[in-house]
Amino acid sequence: MRILGFSKRWEKLEQPTFTTFRFKRRDADWEVGETVQVVYKPRRKGGGDKLGIAEIVSKESRLGAASDDEAREDGFQDCRDMERWMIKTYGEAKTWQPMNKLTLYWIKANILIKGIMIE
Repeated sequence: MRILGFSKRWEKLEQPTFTTFRFKRRDADWEVGETVQVVYKPRRKGGGDKLGIAEIVSKESRLGAASDDEAREDGFQDCRDMERWMIKTYGEAKTWQPMNKLTLYWIKANILIKGIMIE
C-alpha cells in the first residue's frame, strides 16, 4: 500500500471525503480504486503520524491551476493562494507539470471525522 503524505493537517482531512492535488507519477500514477495510507509528515523520523486508510474514488487529470472553488475546497483562500503555496513548496518549474485532482474516501481513520471515528 502506497503512502499519501501531507505536510500540513488540513481541515479537509476531517471530512469523510476529501480532495488533494498531486503531480503525476512517472513510475506508477495514482489510480481510482487504489487504497492508500494517509500520513502526516511521512518523512519524519518514525514515519510520521498515520491518519488512516483511504480509497481513491475519482481522478481528474489537470494541466494548470485549480478553480477558486476547488482551491477553497482544498484548504486555500483562492487559486492564487494555492499557486503561491505550490511554488513555495515545489518550485515554479514543477507547478506547470500535469497534475491529478484526487478525491478520496476514508475507509478507516485514526482521526476524528466530523466528530466520529471511522473504523
